[in-house]
Amino acid sequence: QVQLVESGGGLVQAGGSLRLSCAASGRTSSRYAMGWFRQAPGKEREFVASITWSGGSTNFADSVKGRFTISRDNAKNTVYLQMNSLKPEDTAVYYCAAGPLISGVANHYNYWGQGTQVTVSS
Repeated sequence: QVQLVESGGGLVQAGGSLRLSCAASGRTSSRYAMGWFRQAPGKEREFVASITWSGGSTNFADSVKGRFTISRDNAKNTVYLQMNSLKPEDTAVYYCAAGPLISGVANHYNYWGQGTQVTVSS
């Protein structure tokens, strides 16, 4: 089992930045790919970014390319999502997830955190 805890969410003005963190505990010896997803009110959960265990490969949703970066520190069992040039449409609950392979599909991930709220005001 892997437990994931997100942090770093909050309220920010449009154009601002936030860095989300996702700390993993439990069976962290396994080499999991990590993903970030988000869900806005009344909408389905959508893919944001993902990264391989090594950090050598990353993927991003078109809506965040050029604004968000994903990274990880395996020594700290932590994955980060740096969000720049935030827009009101980025407002959502952000979830991190762990799975065997890098993917943009939610059900490819086995473990999920509880989420952290990001609110971008206009």
